Amino acid sequence: MSDTPARTESQRPEGFTQDSLGWEPWLAPVAEVDLTEEQRAALIGQFRLKSPYFRLLVRNPDALEARTLTDQDIFYNVTTGLPRAEREIAASAASRVNGCVYCASVHTARATKESGRRDDVQKLLDEGVEADLGQPWSAIAQASAALTETPSQFDAEHIEALSQAGLDDADIVDVINGAAFFNWANRLMLSLGEPTQHQRREG
Repeated sequence: MSDTPARTESQRPEGFTQDSLGWEPWLAPVAEVDLTEEQRAALIGQFRLKSPYFRLLVRNPDALEARTLTDQDIFYNVTTGLPRAEREIAASAASRVNGCVYCASVHTARATKESGRRDDVQKLLDEGVEADLGQPWSAIAQASAALTETPSQFDAEHIEALSQAGLDDADIVDVINGAAFFNWANRLMLSLGEPTQHQRREG
């Protein structure tokens, strides 16, 4: 018998939201009490220790550690390159295209916190990546969507649009990294569980 809790339709969010959501795996994560020292080290922080998603991924601690360090460098290393809010817009656009409601909630909420532009962020969720978000957000959203749908659709026109929106080469690399990482992360999360209306635990 599975030790994951039974879910009901009422627990599922009705659509894209900036509100805090929960996430439940379809396979049992490693229980906190059963984590090895190697697994605890690979989780990198108390937030992931409490997350069923990360305790599921920690079954391969080396892969999880590499994944987390990559994530942190893309989104937290903002001493140069694109500001955090714009990186979150790239991740949000990828999540919107892939239909990852949980990831979209996390990254749109962060984009709002970083930018103060809640209405524009909500427009991305409500209207999709073609919504007029102002620049450079529209160029970032559309470039991220092209990378997400089929990477070969991302071409010189997207680079030119990003440049025209004021991004330099390093900024454009940050857009590509943010969208590409969540293009992969969305697919992993969608294949392992589903979002719920339960609030996620914050670190």
